[in-house]
Amino acid sequence: MTSTVLLALDTSTEYCSVALLSSEAPSAASQPAPPRIWARHELTGAVSSTRVLPAVRELFDEAGLALGACNAVAFGSGPGSFTGLRTATGVAQGLAFGLAVPVVPVSTLLVCAEGARLRDPSIARVLAVLDARMDQVYWADYAWNAGAGEWETMTPPSLGSPEALVAPDVPFALAGNAADAFGARLAVAERAAVIDREALPDARPLALAALRAYRAGRTVAAEHAAPEYVRDKVAQTTAERLAERAARGGQEAR
Repeated sequence: MTSTVLLALDTSTEYCSVALLSSEAPSAASQPAPPRIWARHELTGAVSSTRVLPAVRELFDEAGLALGACNAVAFGSGPGSFTGLRTATGVAQGLAFGLAVPVVPVSTLLVCAEGARLRDPSIARVLAVLDARMDQVYWADYAWNAGAGEWETMTPPSLGSPEALVAPDVPFALAGNAADAFGARLAVAERAAVIDREALPDARPLALAALRAYRAGRTVAAEHAAPEYVRDKVAQTTAERLAERAARGGQEAR
């Protein structure tokens, strides 16, 4: 069998997350063994850019693989921290250029859905919702297609207020950190069959989702890799911050 070696990077949060995956190609004659994954998932704060390449080297050494064995580089394309997304994009591009391999962009929200299903394979619908700061959430709705062995995007990555989200009309899992960040304001949480607070951007589920994308040909050339910001603005103006504080004060008074 032919092996696929895939490197996955995510720095969309305060974690520097790197995973190296090795998987045998599917064969009609036999069932392939589950992919092997080596990973680093470390709380690095604002210095992920200084940790990501050393982590890559450590993983290849640990797996006993040469960097040249890599077939593709995947990265969490966003949404997430603007600086973190640029870091992952730049590192993925640089490595892919040097290795002459394609890049696999994967939405960080889809990674949350993948993580939730890894912990509970019975999950077939996921509303992935992450705290976007500025009193908003990033969110997307995914359905697992068992026949295709792949996620279908019901609602693409979007940005909105926590109160504006609409729950799926079927049982679903709520993945991400928004339930903790917004509490009762995230009304869809009351309808969730499962709330998975651990389903956050992570290179391990990212690598598994990227492997399916790679095998399906959903790759881009290194020069075309780009972050998926979803939000166009990085920060509020002073006037916007003051208006938001005044609105919150009014709500608290009521």
